[in-house]
Amino acid sequence: MFDESYTKLKLEEVAEIIDILNKDIEGSIFDPLETTILSIDIPFYPDYKFLDIADHATNPPLQRYAFQKSGELDFTIIDWKYDTIYNLNAKVPISLNEDNVIEYVRFFFSYVKGRHGKFIICETADHIKWKDEPPQEVKKSLNKTISPLEIKEKRKDGVFVINAFMMLKDALFSVQVFVDSTGRVTMSDHEILIEDIPVLDSSFIQ
Repeated sequence: MFDESYTKLKLEEVAEIIDILNKDIEGSIFDPLETTILSIDIPFYPDYKFLDIADHATNPPLQRYAFQKSGELDFTIIDWKYDTIYNLNAKVPISLNEDNVIEYVRFFFSYVKGRHGKFIICETADHIKWKDEPPQEVKKSLNKTISPLEIKEKRKDGVFVINAFMMLKDALFSVQVFVDSTGRVTMSDHEILIEDIPVLDSSFIQ
């Protein structure tokens, strides 16, 4: 998702973080000897890092995601709720511009779930969670329709308007995404392009 490379934390760093997170994540006990934590800077959250936490002692691995304030043991655990992201946006505070707002939109829809399910951004046909691999001609046809996220405009009120293609359950649609200066996201003008696409059951998609 992010352009930069992740950094793998050392065992002593992992143990320190896990000691705190095990108290905050209900029902999840990470073993520091079996846990890998990958860390990366966030372009829209100054002085915060994104942590990808995976305990490989279980099958499938136990995995969680969190934000850490750089140099501090201050964590925000991702729980897939809009309010958690919006509260973090206010706390940091978020810093959005033309160079990072696209990355923010990718992040936002990767780590929140709405009441109707999870919206999956599709910038190519490969981003569709196919149940079975489709013929190449099907992908080629879809790639003529689907395009990467694109900033359409930045309005005078500071709101970014972004053209996007997304999947919700088994439907592919085009939509405009609006992002204000606080990181609040809304959508409108959606148009369903294809329905009944054979995709994986959404309950198995994080």
